[in-house]
Formats: sequence, C-alpha cells, structure tokens
Amino acid sequence: MDIPEEELKMIIMASGPVDRRVRKLKDHPYKGGPVVYWMSRDQRAHDNWALIHSIQFANEVGVPFCVAFCLVPEYRGACIRQYGFMIKGLEELEEELAGYGIEFTVLEGYPEVVFPSFLHMSGAGLLVTDFDPLKGKREWKRRLAGEITIPFHEVDAHNVVPCWLASKRRIMTHKTFKQKISPLIDDFLGDFPPLKVPEVPWAQAHRSIDWQGMVGRLKVDRTVKEVDWIVPGEKAAKASMLAFLRARLSSYPERMDDPTASGQSDLSPYFHFGQLSSQRVALEVKGTDAPEAAKSKYLDQLIVKKELSDNFCFHTPEYDSFGAFPKWARDSIDAHRSDQREHLYTQEQLESSQTHDPLWNAAQLELVKIGKIQGSMRAYWAHKILEWTNSPEEAFSIALHLNNRYGLDARDPNGYTGIAQVIGGLFDQPWAPKEIVGKVRTMTYTGERLRYDIKAYEEKVQKL
Repeated sequence: MDIPEEELKMIIMASGPVDRRVRKLKDHPYKGGPVVYWMSRDQRAHDNWALIHSIQFANEVGVPFCVAFCLVPEYRGACIRQYGFMIKGLEELEEELAGYGIEFTVLEGYPEVVFPSFLHMSGAGLLVTDFDPLKGKREWKRRLAGEITIPFHEVDAHNVVPCWLASKRRIMTHKTFKQKISPLIDDFLGDFPPLKVPEVPWAQAHRSIDWQGMVGRLKVDRTVKEVDWIVPGEKAAKASMLAFLRARLSSYPERMDDPTASGQSDLSPYFHFGQLSSQRVALEVKGTDAPEAAKSKYLDQLIVKKELSDNFCFHTPEYDSFGAFPKWARDSIDAHRSDQREHLYTQEQLESSQTHDPLWNAAQLELVKIGKIQGSMRAYWAHKILEWTNSPEEAFSIALHLNNRYGLDARDPNGYTGIAQVIGGLFDQPWAPKEIVGKVRTMTYTGERLRYDIKAYEEKVQKL
C-alpha cells in the first residue's frame, strides 16, 4: 500500500526526539514492506537512535523488522586486531537482540553488492542506516542508493548533536565549534526511550551465524594480534564507563595528560565501534557528584572535540591528505621543505621503533603492543614523524599507516583530525616559525621531560 508523504512525515515526527536525527538519502515514497536497519557505525542494542527509529517506524505501519550488518572482507588496512574486537561485540549483540525478538543477520561482502538482493528477497520497503562522515562509508551508501528503489534513511546515532545540524559548513577552530554546538547540546541531551519489541515478527526463517567461519574468510592481516587489556561488547563498555566515572572522572583534568597516571577514560574503542553511546556517557557524567570542572573538561572532550572531528571529515573530502591542513600551515611547511633533517627514518624503521629517541620508541611500542597511545604521547609521536621524514605528505601517510594498522580505534574521524592537528596545525593557530615544521606547534623531548616522568612511562611500556 502507498502511504501519503504527509502521513509518513507524521510517523517520523511522532517518534519524538529521534525525528531531527533522521535525514533521507533516498526520498522515495514508502509503499509497504519490512524495515531493514543496516547497522554499521553504531553496533549496540541500547541507546541507539537508528534502532529506535527503525522499530518505531515498523511498529507504526505494522510491518516486520530486522537488523543486518554488512561484513566486508577487508577494510582500509584493518587487521585481525580491529576485526576481532568488532566481531566479538557483534556476537554478543546477536544474543542481546534475540532477547527482544529482533532478527539479526550478517551479510558478507560489499554493501552495494549484497544488500540489493537481500532487500529484494525480504520484500523490504524501507532501509535505515547509521550516519558516518568518512568518504568510504558515504560512497558505499551512494552506490547502494543507486541500486535500490525504496526509501533510504540515515540516522545520526553517534553524535549528541546530529552532524548536519551542528553546522552546515566546515569549522576550523575548537572555539568556534563550541560556540555553535553549545546552545544545541541541552536540546538533544535527553534520555533514550526503552528498546521496544517489534510487534510483527520477521517472516523469514532464522539462520544461525557461523562466526568462526566468517572470521576465517576474512582477507586481513593476522600478524597484528588482538589485545586483551579491554573486553569488547556493549556490556563491557558500560562496565568500563561506570568504572571510569567512579574512579577517574574526578581527577580527569589533572591526570588526563600524564601517560604514567592512567587518567583517561579508555572508552575510545567502544565509541569507535559504536558499542557505547556518547550521549549515554554524557548523561551519566552529568549525573555524577564529580567536581564541575572535571565534568566540564571531560564533556568538552566527549562532545565538542569528538563532534568537531565528525564535522571536519564530513565537510572535508581531503581529510586524510596534506590538503586537510589549514592554508597558513601548508604555506609555512612549504617554505621549510628544503630544511636539513638531523634524523631521517623510513616507515619500516619507525614501525619497529628503531629511532634515536627512547621516548618516541616507547610510544610506538605501546601502539604496537596494546593498540593505543596515551593522548599526550600520541601528539609527541605524530609530531616527531613530521621532523624525521622527507615531507609532510610522507609524514602524514606514515602516521596514518601506523595508527590504522595497530590502533584499536583507527580509521576514525578523531584519528584523522588528531594526526592532522599535530602534523598540520589543524584547529590550531600559527606559532613562531621553526625549521622543518614552519609555524606548526613544536613538541620537544625536553618539553616532555619537564611535564612528567618519561622514564616511568618508558618502563611502564616495557612491562606491557
């Protein structure tokens, strides 16, 4: 049956706080048929606006609903370290969704190839998916939209303020973005409705998922091993959040930049794979009795800084190249391209921690061993790559390669912009010009030594 556009609009509007988080990638009229939620960036059952929107729509029009995940055999250099963490979370998710009577299936292959036939066989009338600012994911959606003739909705369940509403243009400074987003945060920072059970069951017979076989079919590097310091999945994510709120939030401003203090939240892998909602964490932070300064500092990192990264990648197709740097940084670095480098290292030497600098070597070793570098050390790590390579293009490429190969939260807007900020002055201001780096902020071994006990950090890494 055809549902008039005005009635369809009312269905979406009736869903309450989810409506402004939805935009239409393909604005075809809904003509009946099941709702399929293509889960991608937000891999969780609870606190998920895309899942909420999908179930509400399906229940309003009285049709079946299912969740489908598309597992591509390889993705931009991701190794078994990243795939393993994700798949273990999905395996737990399958069980959690089953408890609510929600069908969950995994399609193997590329979205534009496997989804059209799945949608056709299931008679789907609406496809819903997660928002993602990265160009590879957007290209998948563009190609898939060209292959289907049903409406296609995208929901920003990742950000507190939907990316396309936070700003309609690229913002180049933290201060400006904070001024734009701050008035919107309270408007969007409400609690989530409880997860509902689909009123009409999925008609197709359930097929059990062969997780082990699926892992075996991946075309990924298996030499970068999985890590054991963090447990994947939505349940572990919430437990880690609560542990941080209880034990480390109050001292966050004082300890966040000390790599020997373990003062950070360590939640970024959960955010990256969508196993934890930023909005849920923000609500929980606001409800604690931690000092207001601590809550404000963490919320600034959680919302403003993280969502600024989404804004930048969404509006900047060249976010992973030299073109992502602001003009003043590009010009100043260009003026110093011919400067003599005291040290030059190849990608292989850097990857194996073979430099003259024991502090840098420790940071790289930390990345290789456990898939992350403490925040302040990450900046030092990236900056030195600029000083020790032949060009900013080479430096950016190597930094991204190392981060994407070993980082558990790699291929993320925060990763791209974080490295661009250090190597290319993104979101920063010009500083006094120096050799090689131009007007980009300089970081030195001496400066790090004055900030914290670098020997203690090096020893800590060696024990990992």
